[in-house]
Amino acid sequence: MNKELLFCPLGGAGEIGMNMNLYAYGEPGNQKWIIVDLGVTFADDTVPGIDLIYPDIGFVEGKKENLLGIILTHAHEDHIGAVPYVWSKLKCNIYATPFTAFLVLEKFKERKIDISNYLKIVKLEDSLNLEPFNIEFINLTHSILEPNGLKIKTPVGNIFHTADWKIDPKPLVGKNLNIKRLKEIGSEGILAMVCDSTNIFSVGRSGSEDDVRINMIKIISRLKKRIIVTSFASNVARMATVFYCAEKSGRQISLVGRSMQRIYKAAKNCGYLKDCIEPIDPRDAKNIPKNKLIYLCTGSQGEPMGAMNRISNFVHPDVFVEPGDAVIFSSKIIPGNEKKLYKLHNQLVREGIEVISEETDFVHVSGHPNRDELKDMYSWIKPNSLIPVHGEQRHLLEHITFAKEMKIKYPIKVENGDIVRIYPGSSPEVYDKAPYGKIYLDGKIGVEEDAKSIKERKNLSISGYLNIVLAINSKGNLHDKPIIHFKGLPINDKNDFIFAMQEDIEKCLKTFSLNNKKQEENLLETIKLISRKICKEKTGKKPITNINLIRL
Repeated sequence: MNKELLFCPLGGAGEIGMNMNLYAYGEPGNQKWIIVDLGVTFADDTVPGIDLIYPDIGFVEGKKENLLGIILTHAHEDHIGAVPYVWSKLKCNIYATPFTAFLVLEKFKERKIDISNYLKIVKLEDSLNLEPFNIEFINLTHSILEPNGLKIKTPVGNIFHTADWKIDPKPLVGKNLNIKRLKEIGSEGILAMVCDSTNIFSVGRSGSEDDVRINMIKIISRLKKRIIVTSFASNVARMATVFYCAEKSGRQISLVGRSMQRIYKAAKNCGYLKDCIEPIDPRDAKNIPKNKLIYLCTGSQGEPMGAMNRISNFVHPDVFVEPGDAVIFSSKIIPGNEKKLYKLHNQLVREGIEVISEETDFVHVSGHPNRDELKDMYSWIKPNSLIPVHGEQRHLLEHITFAKEMKIKYPIKVENGDIVRIYPGSSPEVYDKAPYGKIYLDGKIGVEEDAKSIKERKNLSISGYLNIVLAINSKGNLHDKPIIHFKGLPINDKNDFIFAMQEDIEKCLKTFSLNNKKQEENLLETIKLISRKICKEKTGKKPITNINLIRL
């Protein structure tokens, strides 16, 4: 029977975030599988109570006896964040370079799970042999340490999986892009390149971290009072730039936020940031003159629990701002976050604080390739086929168009769940569909998209909540007036509302024999209908209603 080489994204194809990619090789029904990345995305306000969303791994869970491992390309949450939540269902080895491995290990420690026997550290630019796959880690540049592309060698040909990347001529921290090796890989022949599509609409080049540093020192040198810089904690090069600017401007630096502290610890542990000044504890920073201090904090996207949001609301225990201070948002405004970020900017400006962002100054560069960088990668790798991922539908379609302009023979558009046969055949084709979906982390429990808990919480957020307690004495009479509590209902006069509802409930009770337990179910349902009808008439809302009947 002919052997096949397959590719299947379960996350990240048709969306930005939640990346999960499967590769398989072997005879149909008996292939060996690997997972490349296993990330999360972040929920928005439409799903109350949910913070994280990750791919449904059911399809590959059913093949775990043939699963060779999880290979992690880099440490961004949209590539590693789901691993601690799903690993127990797979119990396979995890392969990562040192910085990524350190952060993954910390995640498992927080969950009190020992994976020391399963976490395998791969040296930078080393290879990993997982028969029938030989996987070479290729150093790229991105907005985090140790980003890796993967050359996946199989008995029938090679695949190049870029993961997230850009071309940064001066990345400041970490190794430079290994262009020499990329050209060699291209000359070895690539059946398909699975490539980042995030910046496909952006012309030119994404820019260098070195350019940001040059401009940041100019900005910081002119500021005279307290400075707060907020950025993505994972961008260690940007962190190093803020350390550099603090030292050059005669200031000390303090890191604010758990993520910032965690990334700093990981970078130091892996041998980075050796030449940087030592940060001081935010509690001790209160004693430093404000013109001699820079805070580097989390919350650059206006996250409700991020340090920047708490600082701007004057509720942070260790950091405060006052008129004349400056806040530098050294990050991109991620689509969807505009509303809460502009609210945060306006709040700071209202208090007399200078706000500096990518809209006003050159304080950020993207970690993803613009079109000229994609052209370079195509010229080096020379793939027979392109499979765009890491993008919404509009990104993927534009990437297909662009690949055709670059004379790529067989570009193919895929979405989550598509099973692509890369070999055999002269060109890849989507020939089947795998079950796929999203799992919502509800508290500590992963639930499906249509879970009852999510539906109920959405309903609560829209309709409000009404609770009624009826106390029945031993003679079968109402012991006292019904006790009524409500949340989320637009009631101006609480007493009038409760009094009117009590009257109608008492009238209803007179039509039932309260000693007859057989009537109890009908009684509770009737009161629920009456109370919801009253609410609808008075407020326009039909709340989630709970009736408690207590027999004394």
